[in-house]
Amino acid sequence: MPSKKALIRRPSPKLADGLVTHIEREKVDVDLAVEQWEAYAEALRAHDWETVEVEPADDCPDSVFVEDTVVMFRNVALIGRSGAESRRGESLGVEEAVAGLGCSVNWIWAPGTLDGGDVLKIGDTVFVGRGGRTNAAGVQQVRAAFEPLGARVVAVPVSKVLHLKSAVTALPDGTVVGHIPKMDSPSLFPSFLHVPEESGAHVVLLGGDKLLMAASAPKTAALYEDLGYEPVVVDISEFEKLEGCVTCLSVRLRELYA
Repeated sequence: MPSKKALIRRPSPKLADGLVTHIEREKVDVDLAVEQWEAYAEALRAHDWETVEVEPADDCPDSVFVEDTVVMFRNVALIGRSGAESRRGESLGVEEAVAGLGCSVNWIWAPGTLDGGDVLKIGDTVFVGRGGRTNAAGVQQVRAAFEPLGARVVAVPVSKVLHLKSAVTALPDGTVVGHIPKMDSPSLFPSFLHVPEESGAHVVLLGGDKLLMAASAPKTAALYEDLGYEPVVVDISEFEKLEGCVTCLSVRLRELYA
C-alpha cells in the first residue's frame, strides 16, 4: 500500500530573515506565518496525510522550507546540499527523521549542490532544475543515486525563478503546469498546461482529484475545477514573500516500505 506521510517543520523565529533572490523583500509577519503553517499542516491531515514534524531548526531562517533538504525516490532519501551555504545546517534533523521512518539515506557530496525544490518527479521521470541552488555535479549525483532504482533523470535549465518547482509542478495525470513567463524551456515537458498565475503552477497532490494550492491563484483554481479537479486552498502569503510555495512546506513520502 502507498504511504501517506508528510515531513513538516515549524517556522523559525528568524523566518523574516530568510533568503530572497528573485523578488523584492517584504516585511514578514512571523506570527501570521505560524498560523498559516498550522493551517497548512491541518489541510494535509484533513486529507489523510500523517504529518511527521522534523525537529525545529530555530537558528536557520529558511528551515520551514523542509522540501529543500531531501529528495525521495521510492524508499531512498537523498539528503541535499544547498547552493546557499547558509542553509546547509538545515539537513541534520531531516536526516534523523527520514532514517527513523526506515528510509535508505544517501547524501549529495561536495562539489555537488542540490535543493529539493529543484526536483519534480512524474512517475519514474525525475526532472532536476539546474540553476542557482543546484549545480551540474548535483544533477550527476541524482542520476547516480536514482537511475539504478529505475529513474530517468532529466536536467532542466532554471534562471527566472528560485527553483524548478517555483516554475512548474504536475497534475495527477502527469500534465506539467506552469506560468510561461517564469519558465526557461516549456518544450522540455511532453504534456504542458499554461496557467494564468505564477502561484497557480504550484500544486501538491493530496490524492484522488484533490490539489493543495495557494489562495493567491483564484483564476487557476477555477481552471483546475473546470478540468475536474478539486482545489484545496490555503493562505501562505507570508511564505510567498520568501519565494515559498505549497510544495516546499512539506516532503511527501508516498512509497515507504511497510
